[in-house]
Amino acid sequence: MPLTHLRALALMTGTLAVTGATAQPASTGSGQAYPAKPIRIVVGFVPGGGSDFIARLVSAKLTESLGRTVIVENRPGAGAVIATEFVAKAPADGYTLLLGSAGPFGIVPALNPKTPYDSQRDFDPITLVVIMPFLMTVHPSLPVKNVKDLVALAKTKPGQLNFGSPGHGSTNHLANEMLKLMTKIDLTHVPYKGVSAAMTDVIAGQIQILSGDLTTLLPPVKAGRLRAVAVTSGKRSSIAPDIPTIAESGVPGYDTSGWFGMVAPAGTPRAVIERLNADMVKGITTPESRERLGTLGGDVVANTPAEFTAFIRADYAKWAKLVAAIGLKEKP
Repeated sequence: MPLTHLRALALMTGTLAVTGATAQPASTGSGQAYPAKPIRIVVGFVPGGGSDFIARLVSAKLTESLGRTVIVENRPGAGAVIATEFVAKAPADGYTLLLGSAGPFGIVPALNPKTPYDSQRDFDPITLVVIMPFLMTVHPSLPVKNVKDLVALAKTKPGQLNFGSPGHGSTNHLANEMLKLMTKIDLTHVPYKGVSAAMTDVIAGQIQILSGDLTTLLPPVKAGRLRAVAVTSGKRSSIAPDIPTIAESGVPGYDTSGWFGMVAPAGTPRAVIERLNADMVKGITTPESRERLGTLGGDVVANTPAEFTAFIRADYAKWAKLVAAIGLKEKP
């Protein structure tokens, strides 16, 4: 984890003192004022990573505004499926929340109809916290400066250009599969066990293309070891505004990114959802929070529960359509 992230994390975790609620308490439905006890945010990944960083920022802000301690509980495993299932089956009382993400909410259910939860029905969305665009890069030896160049080259070399990803079925993997489908080009997928190994190989020229987190790939781009082609989100990234999107580079409608958002178990009282939404939106839209989340390459969204619900449905539909179109299975 970059040193700047660790410093920001230390700062956040050192400021968890309760300062008192700033709004009228919500009701849990039983007449009890909310919150009446500590709240936990469950994260499906190990401590110290980007998702953990996001959850701890939100927990710090909620602790300040709600007047109750909000802790982060890491339950890693199975690509966050373990944590997602756990929260899906938790009491719908507002005291167990989940930092949801694209993998367990969109891609995993699209790949596996036996996923042990329903990402569309088992949760009440609260707010989409951040969108995490990917940066598409190529080895500098490749005669490609933009997406149009890449598509043109790929059409002259079907199956001969390789792209890496941190694993089969990852968001990075499917981002490239989406590009293949929309532009009718043939690229060969080379799965790795993580982004670091894939980045090592693309820098060495063993593979030609890699899409990954902005904060991971921008340093080698700035050092001249990789060439930036485009960002994968529908809008340009706030931390790399000079890099065009794939959509504006000749593939209209292309929009694939990672994301993180807060959800609660389905059936959580509406007053509780609205209170959490108001406090989260206020906390993550401060200049300080935007700057901290920007260190991860994330663009703050902070939308309403209804907007986040629509987003989750559209994201799942997008991945399900892609998986069906290319016949992708959970395992190669």
